[in-house]
Amino acid sequence: MHELDTWRDRLRALAAQLADDDGAHDASHLDRVWRNAQAIMAGEHDETGAQADTLAVLAACYLHDLVNVPKNDPRRAQASRLSAELARTELQRLGFPAERLDSVAHAIEAHSFSAAIPATTLEAKIVQDADRLDGLGAVGLARMFYIAGRMGSSLAHGSDPLGLDRALDDKAYSLDHIPVKLARLPAMMQTASGRRLGEQRLAVLEDFRSVFAGEWSGA
Repeated sequence: MHELDTWRDRLRALAAQLADDDGAHDASHLDRVWRNAQAIMAGEHDETGAQADTLAVLAACYLHDLVNVPKNDPRRAQASRLSAELARTELQRLGFPAERLDSVAHAIEAHSFSAAIPATTLEAKIVQDADRLDGLGAVGLARMFYIAGRMGSSLAHGSDPLGLDRALDDKAYSLDHIPVKLARLPAMMQTASGRRLGEQRLAVLEDFRSVFAGEWSGA
């Protein structure tokens, strides 16, 4: 455990050194993703019965957003690959175990929704689920509106916030992001633990969306 704590401190410092001003992908986000990953790891193993490599998961959790491209940037799908490349370089510089570098890089590349890279290892599946969990629940809701504000999106459509008679557009209306993307995440989770936690957190978003629409429309 001492080795893990030492590496966590070093990885957290590296991420902070390279961070930008995006409050939705800050040090607190990385800490939450790591906590999510630990909760998922406790109940998961691969087809051989082996548990995940905790150090590789730790590194991927803290370095998955080293290159953070805005959500509305056409280069968004490249961010996880660029993060993986930079993480490999920085980990080599720090003396990280060479035999774990491929595992860390794959977990970082596969975490991204935009990149759509299949997660083929248990470590990658855990990191992907852990990151997506932070997009759900109360914190995920706050992050959703924060990101929408940075993108210049409106809170919701003026007369049809639930999109009952129009096409949903989460680039224009933040509230649309719940059904367009976030509601899909629990079913896309790679682990049983991730799906269970994701469904619990999605319920928070769906309840909020209903209450918001009522207040927004004066119902």
